[in-house]
Amino acid sequence: MTQPQFKLLNIITGVFVTILVLVPSIASKFVAIGPFNLSGATLFFPITYVFNDLLTEVYGYARSRQIIWTGLCCQVLAAAIYWLVGICPAAPFWHNQAAFDTILGFAPRITIASLSAYFCGEFANSVILSKMKYKQSGATGFSLAWRFLLSTIVGEAIDSVIFLGVGFWGTMENGDLLRTMLTIYVAKVIYEILALPLTIKLSSELKRIEGVDKIDLPQDTHYNPFAMEF
Repeated sequence: MTQPQFKLLNIITGVFVTILVLVPSIASKFVAIGPFNLSGATLFFPITYVFNDLLTEVYGYARSRQIIWTGLCCQVLAAAIYWLVGICPAAPFWHNQAAFDTILGFAPRITIASLSAYFCGEFANSVILSKMKYKQSGATGFSLAWRFLLSTIVGEAIDSVIFLGVGFWGTMENGDLLRTMLTIYVAKVIYEILALPLTIKLSSELKRIEGVDKIDLPQDTHYNPFAMEF
């Protein structure tokens, strides 16, 4: 069967993967947004959920699953390259190893936390949105906004709990960890709410340009993240 030729899918995939690969390095800097101090990653990582919403809403769960896996593999590759370069002997005239390690250094616990949080959160987001769209018969308007929002709320919650739990449990007081977890989660949800009008507009334009508005039928959709069908 001939595969449809989409005009923008490759571009969306490229931007999605680029943000994922950049997130670990920009997480090392905290920026001041008014009275709030946020990690650089907090400013950009929620965009991946916007893209995941668009991918699932427009192209369907199977393609979203393929791109989630692509993002995960690129993150692993980037981490491996940073680690390999980091352990290579430095040139005699280069004295910035400490700075390199601070920004791009390989921390096994944080890397595992980041990858597992991404995997679970993104797949939860995609599955929920896909199933809601079927239940709503692909309705737009409030129904579209609700499935975008609810799927993101659940996905971001899973992501925040896994990342901070795996990455920082035992390194700080439990109360401080829970407050940090809640603060970051609330910031991400507010981010997604503010982006909701743009997400809805982009989904409408994508459907028009690509000529597709996929509804995943239960009998034809394998929600196992490890399924190989595309």
